[in-house]
Amino acid sequence: VSSAEDRERLLRSATEKGSIAALVNVAGVAPRVRRDILEMTEESYDYVMGINTKGTLFLTQAVANEMIKQGEGGSIVNISSCSAYPSSTSRGEYCISKAGLSMITKLFADRLSEYRINVNEICPGIIETEMTAGVKDKYDRLIADGLVPLGRWGQPEDVARAVAALCDGALSYMTGESLILDGG
Repeated sequence: VSSAEDRERLLRSATEKGSIAALVNVAGVAPRVRRDILEMTEESYDYVMGINTKGTLFLTQAVANEMIKQGEGGSIVNISSCSAYPSSTSRGEYCISKAGLSMITKLFADRLSEYRINVNEICPGIIETEMTAGVKDKYDRLIADGLVPLGRWGQPEDVARAVAALCDGALSYMTGESLILDGG
């Protein structure tokens, strides 16, 4: 999603198959190397922001304009992170990108509400994915010690069910909101 050409190709491919009812912005990366905010590089910042924030912003813009032309309403769901809120100085670019995604959600929710296009975000907590594989042992211990009241890792299916609820109309009177999905 960080490439304008790839975003255009994605939109073209989708519209060739029919109308667009929903967009789920799920592309996201963490820094390749965790560094203290005092040692973060511009390359790392640009990499994370290019995918997590810039790519999401401009893909949403393109899809929103297509949804407006279609005139059928729709749903846009951004997968953000609970890291949009607390400070984590060893991966500042990630936190900044997710905080930016929260603002993108609110901006598009305000702008698109007149077209019946709901825009919300899901902020997952600790989800068992490839991105968290490197810290699995650390979070296994923290979860066992009570960090997560539900006592378990979140699963991709937990996020998928929340996405489905936002896209299928079950929460149609909600826009510009953050759904915190962190096990408590």
